[in-house]
Amino acid sequence: MVKRTSLAHSNCPIARSLDAIGDWWSLLIIRDAMLGLRRFGEFQKSLGLAKNILTVRLRALVDRGILETAPASDGSAYQEYLLTPKGHGIFPILVALRQWSEEFDETPEEIATILVDREKGRPVKKLELHAADGRLLGFGEATLKPRPSSSLRAKRSNPEPRAR
Repeated sequence: MVKRTSLAHSNCPIARSLDAIGDWWSLLIIRDAMLGLRRFGEFQKSLGLAKNILTVRLRALVDRGILETAPASDGSAYQEYLLTPKGHGIFPILVALRQWSEEFDETPEEIATILVDREKGRPVKKLELHAADGRLLGFGEATLKPRPSSSLRAKRSNPEPRAR
């Protein structure tokens, strides 16, 4: 198997995020954890994933602080996988992916579920990006600029002395 290039130390936050959760199995494991699955066997049954691949993905999600292990809630000898606060932070990403698919999928009628507000039972509004003053922003209405305290910027302006 080919070793994947790590993007963990990239200066791009999208690349760093993809390093942690960028393969589909990891996202589907996180989705299933958000739906209440906790045990290895439950993930394996839901995803139909080979046990060795599931083991590697679960270990990586635990190592990255997205899932944590805990003794089984029923007192058995098994362990359970629980979302951490970092894992809960992935919820809007999954909603965005879901909404993108609902909008652009060629056969949206084949999507088996809709996302609804648990309290009211109504469909969830589409995610939106807003400026700090509340204005709705669309594509092309936001840009990137250097972070004032960027360590990358500091390295460029204060290069390390060269060995002689």
